[in-house]
Amino acid sequence: MRSAGIKHRSRVQAAGLAGLALGAALWAQAPLAGSGPTGAVRILGTDLAVLEIQEVRKDLPCTVTPIKPLLGFDLRFHAGYEVSVPLRELAGDENQLLMIFRVAPEARKEEPEYFVQRVNVPPIETEARGEAYLQGTFDLGEGRYHVDWIMRDRSERVCSSYWDFEAALNPKEKSMPVDLPPNTIQAADVELFKDEPPVRRAPDESLNVKLLVNFAPQNARSAALLPQDTTALVWILRSIWREPRFGRFSLVVFNLQEQRILHRQDNVERIDFPTLGQAVDRLKLGTVDVKHLAHKTGETEFLAALIQKEMGGENHPDALIFASPKAMLEENVSTDSLKEAGEVEFPVFYMNYNLNPETMPWRDGIGRAVKFFRGLEFTISRPRDLWSAVSEMVWRIVSFKQARRTAGTGVQ
Repeated sequence: MRSAGIKHRSRVQAAGLAGLALGAALWAQAPLAGSGPTGAVRILGTDLAVLEIQEVRKDLPCTVTPIKPLLGFDLRFHAGYEVSVPLRELAGDENQLLMIFRVAPEARKEEPEYFVQRVNVPPIETEARGEAYLQGTFDLGEGRYHVDWIMRDRSERVCSSYWDFEAALNPKEKSMPVDLPPNTIQAADVELFKDEPPVRRAPDESLNVKLLVNFAPQNARSAALLPQDTTALVWILRSIWREPRFGRFSLVVFNLQEQRILHRQDNVERIDFPTLGQAVDRLKLGTVDVKHLAHKTGETEFLAALIQKEMGGENHPDALIFASPKAMLEENVSTDSLKEAGEVEFPVFYMNYNLNPETMPWRDGIGRAVKFFRGLEFTISRPRDLWSAVSEMVWRIVSFKQARRTAGTGVQ
């Protein structure tokens, strides 16, 4: 059969190993090699035979659970698998697990994408109990797909599994643009803070927006930013950056818990995502400065000072946008403090990232401040919330500018 070759690598992560930790070096990725421009796959005949026969094998006992496609904030479908192996089956001085799987769109069955992952297993005692858990993911466009999956160890024992699935938008999401074309398969993108390609901006009118982003976890008591929290906040930024009618950006990234500015860019044409990533990596949540502990309203005062500085001044943006998870403060910013920002002559928005709004429905400290400035708050729980919020903000900003221009010319 004809193959498109191996162009991507899978991402496989340890979800846990019954108390046994695997270092990052043990999870090195490697693509299956193609031969020449035709992209023909070089794969052992025994492995290829297992894939072709599609007979479930359990020589190496394992349980494979497909992960159903889920649309992410990046507007890509993410699918994959979870596999568990009894630790006793991996007992010995050392072992290696090789996973090979291919994903083929139903519309082009003859053009599958192949992925490979090697996992080095450290020494395990013969009487070890529990399970080793592994996970692999890949990205998709809409469509129906088939997966052929095998795993073997150094003793040539094989576990294999096969399944079909469909990636489809639900009726409420049909108008959303998916990032990948239909029937497209790619490796999961693990570079969250990679630079963005240029955007073709609207030639007629370029909007200038200021972004105030609180990089913080959903759980204020968490000692670290969870991947899902970081991903959501980054994609809020990327969605704003990708909007063609936004041409210039001022960005202030902060952490309310640390009461610190992490990263700043003023009136630029590009958001520097790699530098932002370095700044976020330096966050030290869970280690609170002693002076902050003694000052219970420190977060409130920090937010008040931030609002006064960024919303005041002479250089007004066309809109100011806050983005943050729920920011519940010991004491909200006072009305008098908010008045010190002066008269706000531009729209104000708040993109509140909240995965479970039903558990925390009340307004937070940032939301109360935005309400004071007659701003609009969006709850961002799902990808369509983000897409709808950006569309709504653009419409309101353009309408606001047109109304001011009309008022300035005296047109009735």
